[in-house]
Amino acid sequence: MSKPSPEVYERGRGMDAHNKVMRDIRSRKQKTYDPHEPTRVWIDEDNTPDGVYDSLTIILNTGGCRWARAGGCTMCGYVAESVEGGTVAHEALMDQIQVCLDHEAEEMDDGEKAGLIKIYTSGSFLDEREVPAETRDAIAETFADRDRMVVESLPDFVTREKLADFTDRGLETDVAVGLETATDRVRHDCVNKYFDFADFEDACEEAAAAGGGVKAYLLMKPPFLSEPEALDDMKSSIRRCAAVDNCHTVSMNPTNVQRYTMVDELFFNGGYRPPWLWSVAEALRETADVDAIVVSDPVGGGQERGAHNCGDCDELVFKAVKDFNLRQDPSVFEQVSCDCEATWEFVLDNETSYNMPLVK
Repeated sequence: MSKPSPEVYERGRGMDAHNKVMRDIRSRKQKTYDPHEPTRVWIDEDNTPDGVYDSLTIILNTGGCRWARAGGCTMCGYVAESVEGGTVAHEALMDQIQVCLDHEAEEMDDGEKAGLIKIYTSGSFLDEREVPAETRDAIAETFADRDRMVVESLPDFVTREKLADFTDRGLETDVAVGLETATDRVRHDCVNKYFDFADFEDACEEAAAAGGGVKAYLLMKPPFLSEPEALDDMKSSIRRCAAVDNCHTVSMNPTNVQRYTMVDELFFNGGYRPPWLWSVAEALRETADVDAIVVSDPVGGGQERGAHNCGDCDELVFKAVKDFNLRQDPSVFEQVSCDCEATWEFVLDNETSYNMPLVK
């Protein structure tokens, strides 16, 4: 049997129903973006197999994920922030890198540099339609003096030859793969992503052959799953990912409601609630024993469009999650409690796909 590829789905032979809806939703976008400016850049701290690093996170503004242009994932609105026309020139991409270096120089103390560089494109950094080979090589040279590098890619584009641009320069290199879930049915039907878990395993092997590692990015509560279903799927997905050779980190990303997405349509019509922060904490606590670093970054945490509880305890739970990311100590969750835990437990006991969301 032939293996699916992004090109197959772009020709309309794949998940036509979801893709048609997503293309219609995204056609409403009107804002344009400057190809010489990155989408976002910030300084943070990250836990890695070599310890905690100051990190410079870069989201390059490219022509957008090719799968998203075909329709794409039900929760992802990042393609709405991409440059019109489908491509960004090498010179413009390097201008974006310079903006990020300038930001780092302003934010870091006394000329220090972040030891970890994370580069995302809201698509695939290793897709040469988004980031040309010339640009990939130039970026590798720019950051050759750092310790670690993370680049984002769908598994299709992960090859040892591309990663060698970084590993041959002595950089500890990881590929961040947006797996979303270890369950193929959920990935296909709820997330609208075309590849299988086996393709993720193949990408881990390719990265290992280049001397690199893999970070699996999972999606907590994609649309069409109830809260208990989403929590169970997340816990099993973390365990399956941690068991794959060369997957050393699992990053759980709670769904946040982004513009120009199917999730946004469902949310607006009362058919979707982002996950509870209690569910995020429970997934981390229950999988703290796996042989991998497990972290979470609840974007929009505590807000209506992000993972949230009742409002009174959100900040405390969010801080506990951030603390867990660095220490990997599940006892941090014993220090937070709230009356709304009872409501969350009621939801876990009673919410089904036929009555969700049971509460706001």
